[in-house]
Amino acid sequence: MINNIQQGISLKEFNERIKGLLYNSQVQRCWVVAETSDLRVARGHCYLELIQKNEKGDTIARASAAIWASAFSHLNFRFREVTGQNLASGMKVMVNVSATFHELYGMKLVVNDIDPQYTLGDMARLRMEIIKRLTDEGIIDLNRSLPLPKVPQRIAIISAAGAAGYGDFIKQLHGNSYGLKFYTALFSASMQGADTVPSIIKALNRIAANEECFDCVAIIRGGGATSDLNSFDNYDLATNVAQFPLPVITGIGHERDTTVLDHVAAWPVKTPTAAAQFIITCGVDALATLDNARNAISQIVGDSIARAAEQLAYYNSLIPMAARKVLGDARHHLDRYLEKLPLLVDNRLDRDRRQLAHLRQNISLALPQLLERERTRLANLDSLVAVLSPRNTLNRGYSLTMAAGRVITDATAVPPGTAITTHLKSGTLHSTTS
Repeated sequence: MINNIQQGISLKEFNERIKGLLYNSQVQRCWVVAETSDLRVARGHCYLELIQKNEKGDTIARASAAIWASAFSHLNFRFREVTGQNLASGMKVMVNVSATFHELYGMKLVVNDIDPQYTLGDMARLRMEIIKRLTDEGIIDLNRSLPLPKVPQRIAIISAAGAAGYGDFIKQLHGNSYGLKFYTALFSASMQGADTVPSIIKALNRIAANEECFDCVAIIRGGGATSDLNSFDNYDLATNVAQFPLPVITGIGHERDTTVLDHVAAWPVKTPTAAAQFIITCGVDALATLDNARNAISQIVGDSIARAAEQLAYYNSLIPMAARKVLGDARHHLDRYLEKLPLLVDNRLDRDRRQLAHLRQNISLALPQLLERERTRLANLDSLVAVLSPRNTLNRGYSLTMAAGRVITDATAVPPGTAITTHLKSGTLHSTTS
């Protein structure tokens, strides 16, 4: 049984066999067309990934590569001279590579040369084409023109639920040291892969249906390889964001990544944490404005009180002097009135005496005339009484009938059996009504 046990080789020996096969094959110093992604420079060396995509934009091949410092400075200078920019992520390049294999670190491609005539790759060219199309259509600046509230507190968030970037954003926002309060609502969406664009557009539509509930929208995604951010260089998504009715804040990717979405958003920042800090800064700035206003008001009130106190002290110092002046003026006027009083009294008495004498004269002239008028009026009344006397009426042949001392003018008003008296010119008749 022991003799049937397979005899294995060590992993190191196996890797050495791979290394031997690699160096004996035809993969040394080949020209390869690929797209750069996740490029970074450290200690003069350039580390990057070379990727290939299919027609749908999905990555179908990927390899780690390096340009050692001994070659990178020269190659990048030559590339910049031809293309006008440094070698960066998102460029389609033709590079001369060698395959190396290390027993401990695995396989890596070493870039020996770059053809700078094979300029910008599909990623950069697509981005430029989309930006130009949005500019030509006149919508690239629409979202940027929307006013952001002084203190955006109601924030709709588009992110993947449970993503580290979303967690960083929420932690930064709600854990701010200023005690600022924010209302946040997550509209979950896929932030990488084929579902990214439709799921973000769907989230935007849901937010637009409740537009009055929010001050702004934050589209956030943590970092990753540059090639994973291709979905944010999409025309349909950029059009939706550019024409969205609320200001959009983007925090997508690392510091070195800029997408089409960043070109159309009202406030593009680099990371979810930076997006949260931007919103907090708006609140802090508003608080600072309030503090400045409060300090200014306090200063104005303090100055007004100080001026009022000075005026009050000044008026208090004037009161005794003013009172003495008023009393002095009053005494002076009183003395003048006292001096004039005898003369005024004499003048008034003389005027009253003259009026009295005039009235006496008028009375002495008017009284005889008044007496004569009254005598005439009395004589006229006496003659009228004589004419209207009941006796004169009886003398003219009339009679006067009375009952119970009252003159009877209506026969129906006297009941039968009433004793009546009729007065004639000569004599009186007594009878009873029937």
